[in-house]
Amino acid sequence: MVDNPLRDPRDRRLPRIAGPCSLILFGVTGDLAKKKLIPAVYDLANRGLLPPGFALVGFARQDFGKQAFSKMIKQAAKDGARTPWSETVWKQLAAGIRFVPGEFDDDDAWERLGKTMEELDRQQGTGGNHAFYLSIPPSLFPVVVSQIKKHGLAESSQGWRRVVIEKPFGHDLATAQELNTIVADVFPSQSVFRIDHYLGKETVQNILAFRFANGMFEPIWNNHYVDHVQITMAEDIGIGSRAGYYDGIGAARDVIQNHLLQLMALIAMEEPVSFNAKSLRIEKQKILANARTPARIDLHSAHAQYDGGWAGGEKVLGYLEEQGIPQTSTTETYAAMRIDISTRRWAGVPFYLRTGKRLGRRVTELAVIFKRAPHQPFSKHDVEELGQNALVMRIQPDEGVTLRFGAKVPGTTMEIRDVNMDFAYGGAFVESSPEAYERLILDVLLGDPPLFPHREEVELSWEILDPVIEHWSKQKTIDTYPSGTWGPESADKMLARDGRVWRRP
Repeated sequence: MVDNPLRDPRDRRLPRIAGPCSLILFGVTGDLAKKKLIPAVYDLANRGLLPPGFALVGFARQDFGKQAFSKMIKQAAKDGARTPWSETVWKQLAAGIRFVPGEFDDDDAWERLGKTMEELDRQQGTGGNHAFYLSIPPSLFPVVVSQIKKHGLAESSQGWRRVVIEKPFGHDLATAQELNTIVADVFPSQSVFRIDHYLGKETVQNILAFRFANGMFEPIWNNHYVDHVQITMAEDIGIGSRAGYYDGIGAARDVIQNHLLQLMALIAMEEPVSFNAKSLRIEKQKILANARTPARIDLHSAHAQYDGGWAGGEKVLGYLEEQGIPQTSTTETYAAMRIDISTRRWAGVPFYLRTGKRLGRRVTELAVIFKRAPHQPFSKHDVEELGQNALVMRIQPDEGVTLRFGAKVPGTTMEIRDVNMDFAYGGAFVESSPEAYERLILDVLLGDPPLFPHREEVELSWEILDPVIEHWSKQKTIDTYPSGTWGPESADKMLARDGRVWRRP
């Protein structure tokens, strides 16, 4: 970050701007890079958050040539940009775009990358500041990190070096620890950024603001008033072209291990002493260290695959009918589980996590369900339509907060029914929310790590999930559910055993 000596630190109108640096993108031809990362870089530049001395380096097997590569990058930026297109901004970005072709085990390619970085230091003034973004399959992380070390690209007499790793962080606890050891051998912990794009969403960050900037919620944010918490991430699409990646990974590893357990930690954590990376990390780690599934995993978890059916008015294939999926696959596309947190605040309050593909609609939400009033002076018929009070934070697609409570229906009789009080981001704020990757990439370039999971958080998450996956792996068959529904019957029974039901998002 470049400090402006004329700026008053109390002035919140001017955003922080990254200093001269480069982003070296491995897997630049992949879907993530073209659909998310490149548009995010353009939008940051268009918002004036990248310096003139910024460079983007693509590393990929296919040899495009500089002209064809620039054309591909420009098209990707145009197709995915959130902000209006500006040729002026693009020309400034294009001056710093470079491409290095080669295989990950090709030493000559890594030598070319090193020379390209030195060239950018001279021509673009990047000053030895380079971030390596690993937008590649997890199996290739160790190869790339080892090559970075072998060719001395992680070391510099000036500037900084950082590495960005996409989830999933390992396949289980053992592989996560192995990967963390390899990365730690090359980069110090403060230079390692583990991307969880959900943590970059404005509405996820608002969980912290919602909880700790207001005084009205904290007194009831505990087991005296909260009955249970439901965290849902539902998708209405299937696996699409991700068969090679998804089969063998499954819904639990793909979503619960990172996204949902991180959301759970934000909901359950104690107030940090300050809003900095270390304080936030300490409180999240306390929750993850004390979170476990119940002893009877068979009664408190569910997993299933989607069958063919109707979704969005179209007839769709089942998981085993998707291209590239073996008929014997038992990989789950739906996963649900109960998590208990052994702390004074949350003892006795179950957290129910669920995720799935081909469900009723696309939605991610956190619902805090409160206990019923201890005494109601109304007759049974007066409150037939009254449910439990709930505070729902919607992460996507309709970002906002809903408070559900009971109110009297107008009329001569005493009839109480659930009503909603809604706050919508789109209606309350004029400024549109930035894409999550914009925030996260900028944080990497600034060296600001509050929203990135640390090594300990990753390993603690695997400690929670591993016993569940191990239990599922012993089962020779897997449950199914029709596409377009809200999951298998086994998930409904899981909550019914606790006397509860899933909330319909």
